[in-house]
Amino acid sequence: MPLLEVQNLRVDLHTHRGSAPAVRGVGFALERGDTVGLIGESGCGKSMTALALMGLAPENATVSGSVRLHGQELVGLPDRGWRALRGNRIAMIFQEPMTALNPVHRVGAQIAEPLRLHQGLGAAAARRQAIELMERVGIPEPARRVDAYPHQFSGGQRQRLMIAMALACKPDVLIADEPTTALDVTVQKQILALIRELVAEHGMALVLISHDLGLVAQNVRRMLVMYGGSVVEAGQADEVFKHPAHPYTRGLLAARPNLAQRLHAHRSDRLPTIAGTVPELFALPPGCPFAGRCPFTEEPACSRDAPPRVELSPTHLFQCRRAEVVLAASNSIADRA
Repeated sequence: MPLLEVQNLRVDLHTHRGSAPAVRGVGFALERGDTVGLIGESGCGKSMTALALMGLAPENATVSGSVRLHGQELVGLPDRGWRALRGNRIAMIFQEPMTALNPVHRVGAQIAEPLRLHQGLGAAAARRQAIELMERVGIPEPARRVDAYPHQFSGGQRQRLMIAMALACKPDVLIADEPTTALDVTVQKQILALIRELVAEHGMALVLISHDLGLVAQNVRRMLVMYGGSVVEAGQADEVFKHPAHPYTRGLLAARPNLAQRLHAHRSDRLPTIAGTVPELFALPPGCPFAGRCPFTEEPACSRDAPPRVELSPTHLFQCRRAEVVLAASNSIADRA
């Protein structure tokens, strides 16, 4: 039995304009120590998927499908059940620590809170462990700074504090939502190295969410490419990067300059872009969410019909109704190269 098993996860948002699907049919499984990355443009459903996995979907959302942790169904779990799990067996590093940390509470108390709630530690013991966690994640002089407030730390240090809080109870599953956003390159590397080290040390499963393809490639074993709330391609990270199949995945990879391009680029040079813009949730076609932006779109079928799943290998698949044409074009480009 997988540690975490997600099947046909769907999140519908209900507004004055009607209902819109923010997440459509997402599925994957994680074993202990396993790593998976969710990538895609802003608005593709990555963070909403993470919030649904944490039981933190917005109040105007309906979550359906199945999310099982150690066989326990989480979809439909009452608030009391979620409170027993969150921060204990499943935890999350949020995208922006300054809004995730409570500005009016001292950081030591915030790190100690899950230890007191879930492990029953007393105030003194939880404080000692909070100091140890702060030291573990690289906060200088933790014993002196344990009573400081979030605004008294740098952006990178606040992210480290978020990691300490998330790992306090050694959860089974760690979700990291854009954990290096707005951090400089050096701090990014330190944060990611810290997450890798702690995940390996405690044998946790990791869900890493990012729009940075390079970051995902270096830190996960498998990856899911999301667009319009759907997974359009999934596979081993090295498979997807070496042989991207879906036109959207190829567009993302083409828009990321390699080292040679960065070294020799002129200021007037433009990077390849994906035509069009991400449609709003209410304008998603019933068929392929990438229809219209895709150069292989065949109307009206692509917009109307749900794309079939195409298996390229036992571990690599994508969704496309024009798979033969798309793959033939890919092979033609590779032959010319």
